[in-house]
Amino acid sequence: MLALLRSEPGITRAEAATRLGIGSGGATDLVARLRRVELLDETPAPAQGRGRPTTVLTPHSDGPLVLAVEVGPAHWRLAVAGLDAQYDVVDEGEHVGKQLPRLLVELRDAVASVHRRSSKRIAAVSVSMAGTVSGTRLVQFTTKGWNDVDLSVLTADLSVPLLIGNDATLAGLAEACTGAARTARTALHLIVAVGLGGTLVLDGVPAAGAHGAAGEYGHIPFGDPRRVCPCGARGCWDMDVDGRALARHLREPEPDDPVAYARRLLDVGPTTTTRKAFTQVASALGAGIAGLVNLHDPEVVTLGGLAVGLRAAAPEQFRQAYLEGLMAFRKADPPQVRDGIHGDDAPLRGAVLRGLDHITTEAALAEWAR
Repeated sequence: MLALLRSEPGITRAEAATRLGIGSGGATDLVARLRRVELLDETPAPAQGRGRPTTVLTPHSDGPLVLAVEVGPAHWRLAVAGLDAQYDVVDEGEHVGKQLPRLLVELRDAVASVHRRSSKRIAAVSVSMAGTVSGTRLVQFTTKGWNDVDLSVLTADLSVPLLIGNDATLAGLAEACTGAARTARTALHLIVAVGLGGTLVLDGVPAAGAHGAAGEYGHIPFGDPRRVCPCGARGCWDMDVDGRALARHLREPEPDDPVAYARRLLDVGPTTTTRKAFTQVASALGAGIAGLVNLHDPEVVTLGGLAVGLRAAAPEQFRQAYLEGLMAFRKADPPQVRDGIHGDDAPLRGAVLRGLDHITTEAALAEWAR
């Protein structure tokens, strides 16, 4: 029933009973037990004609919360969510030009401040990082030059579990669970910001890899082997599909903020000056996605971040590159490439969902009910 509350916010008790295959009496008993341990509550459902009124399931007003943290390429946000996965942003800030130690202190203080206000209810802190992560460490934030950073300092003074995830991985989780790939058992998600990342989601679970660092698709050598990526590898796809690539094709200096640079160009749309640059980047994106489809065999591909606008800026060239890159047997019925539903909120929403997965395990619920 808690899973239904998350996947279908606003579901009625009667609808939940039908989904679970239990009678109204069983549903009433289950809700009563969940209310006693402060997990679930009910509010009257809007009247819909005659018939016996039902109720809408809601998180208990004293129930557990997830504190989600999103650290993007240039900004950060904190949000609090209940068991229905609906969140409220409670703090945010910029970190362009800030040194890492200062940013970590700022985030630690912000997390502690929110935790103090709801210390008895916050059951996990779930973080989305725009970088390669493993466990509670930021292994590499290529464009910032940050390497091997211990993120456990964010909750060092708090007795609460800390979960760290890559932004693209968590965005893919959000699209697979509640977004554009919701009905697919095998879904590939790709997000373009400064570079490109993604994840393969299998039955609602992102493929993590041996060290939790899977999905660094931007560092596949789909690009020019003469070009050295800040990550240390050559020919990374990263450098052909973002704002840096647009600037290079336009013979302009590499922008300090490639995301903002690309957004400005996308807001204007293709012009006689920028059309060729958009075509080159969209083609590189489409061709690379074809390679990943050949590799992973997904039912659907979803796009987030700048990838949505880059495809829209040169849709025919994107589609041509995508189809030409597919193996022959895939061309007649290629996997759909869909825009993500959650947009720029996908990483934060994914952090919420991962946190909820953690606090609704059997062990975590038993601990909460003690």
